[in-house]
Amino acid sequence: MSGANRGAPRAVLPRGAWTNTLHAEWTKLRTLPGVWWTLVALAGLTAAVGAAVTGSVDTANCASPAGCMEDTPKLALSGVRLGQVAAVAVGVLAVGGEYTTGTIAATLAAVPRRAAVLAAKAAVVAGAVAAAGTVGVLASLAAGRSLLPGNGFTAANGYPPLSPLDGPTARAAAGTVLYLVLVALLSLGVGTALREPAAAITAVLALLWLVPVVTRLTASAVWQDRLDKVAPMPAGLAVQATRDLDRLPIGPWAGLGVLAGYAAAALLAGGAVFAARDA
Repeated sequence: MSGANRGAPRAVLPRGAWTNTLHAEWTKLRTLPGVWWTLVALAGLTAAVGAAVTGSVDTANCASPAGCMEDTPKLALSGVRLGQVAAVAVGVLAVGGEYTTGTIAATLAAVPRRAAVLAAKAAVVAGAVAAAGTVGVLASLAAGRSLLPGNGFTAANGYPPLSPLDGPTARAAAGTVLYLVLVALLSLGVGTALREPAAAITAVLALLWLVPVVTRLTASAVWQDRLDKVAPMPAGLAVQATRDLDRLPIGPWAGLGVLAGYAAAALLAGGAVFAARDA
């Protein structure tokens, strides 16, 4: 597509055109091979891994049940560390799949304004991941509520039953869903910039996991805290904490804000590259 065509439609899309663009992007996403299974994997892995981790922790291994000092909502939601891999795949494939099949040319012929295309992709990816993430998070809390009392984490020992209606637990649950959405949007931005799905998925997973690995190898506690404040995964997952918040390297919402910054930067960079090339 020529540079003239790319730059022609500068006006804001009419409401009907925007609705049509959203509908088209949703149709492409839901018909993309494997996307439904990936969303199911997102919910399933989040819940299953969270249940497995929760079931493996027992107050019998502590000097006293209250002495475990376990953050039970965070424990139940720990499966998001693996479930986010599916969110990465959805974000990358939403744009990378079109480059793989060559249908990106037809998309840009129908909607020449690339910012509108990327915004519509971001909206449908966010909605799909939010829905799957909500299912996974609620299932994780339900599994934790069922498993924790049998392992000694009872109200009598200072661990009230998990409930999405409890303030700190609700924040951890909602924050976990937002975390998955932001990871998917980060992946969409990287996928738009790189175009190659395998390279984009590898790049995002390296960004998420590399700093935590380096942090664990750092002997200095000061540097561990500094890295955890700026790395997307450690900072973003601070939103899951419900106790000892004053001991965190970064606050729950501030940490999620760090991840949001990464996602925004990736989308801006992806959008700039998207607008600068012919296809």
